Amino acid sequence: MPYPRAEPYRTTTVTTDDGARLHVEESGSPDGTPAIWLHGGPGGSLGSGWYRTHFDPTRYRLIGVDQRGTGRSTPNVLDAAHRLANQTTQRLVADLEQVRAALDVDTWVVAGISWGTTLALAYALEHPDRVRALALMAVTTTSRAEVDWITEGVGRLFPEDWDRFERASGRRPGERVVEAYARRLADGDPADRAAAAAEWDRWESVHVSLDDPSARGRGHKGREARLAFATLVTRYWANDAFLPGDQAVLARVRELAAVPAAFVHGRRDVSGPAVTPWLLHRAWPASTLTVVEDEGHGGPRESEALTAALDGFA
Repeated sequence: MPYPRAEPYRTTTVTTDDGARLHVEESGSPDGTPAIWLHGGPGGSLGSGWYRTHFDPTRYRLIGVDQRGTGRSTPNVLDAAHRLANQTTQRLVADLEQVRAALDVDTWVVAGISWGTTLALAYALEHPDRVRALALMAVTTTSRAEVDWITEGVGRLFPEDWDRFERASGRRPGERVVEAYARRLADGDPADRAAAAAEWDRWESVHVSLDDPSARGRGHKGREARLAFATLVTRYWANDAFLPGDQAVLARVRELAAVPAAFVHGRRDVSGPAVTPWLLHRAWPASTLTVVEDEGHGGPRESEALTAALDGFA
């Protein structure tokens, strides 16, 4: 069962060495086991605070961060397009280290969902001595194969919508669909960027709609939210999460063999098939894998399984 959504007992801003200002909130028990939550996206945010319901507020000192350029962190990516070059996975990992040091945390449980699981894995690979355990739901590594599946391969399940998505991309000869959208969202004129963001957002609502077909075409609300989200997600996806070749998570997973980890995934997650957490688990002796048969990219039973894992790590 979920825990009560504890309100933050402290919010603060951590200013990074390049001037980004990260919104940070702490909830639960100040003396509890430190944990950090990494939200999805790239381009998502902490939102309403739903993530707090996974953590026992009497046992965890829970830290939430709006990743750079998103949510309540500033400058927002739309207000600082000239700083898009600072949006890399390595920079986000460095941001997390600056948050950890600023809050005087020695080691913490690292938890997250979707894109946040890629970031959690990248952080653990660079700072394994700072990670007590990993608790990850809707697991991704944002590899080239995963990105090509979610932007092209999964179109076999939604051919009508993918045809529209591909035609609207304006891709050039030899250009991947995701690369075309990333180019337009980074460099296009305002009208073209808005059009690209709307089509990207529409496709996002399609490939996650297996459990709720009525959601197709609904997308994210608001022009600004669509534009910020699409700008960031296409940048990271077009660049294989800035983890190419031998730097990819799956290429380095055995480095984490002794770190306790719990993976939770939905069998019906067609956007990110269960093969990714299975490959991680197969190469990771200290991990567990829970597959929820009748859910997709997150769901109530997946949340319950994640909460149970976090209870065990507290």
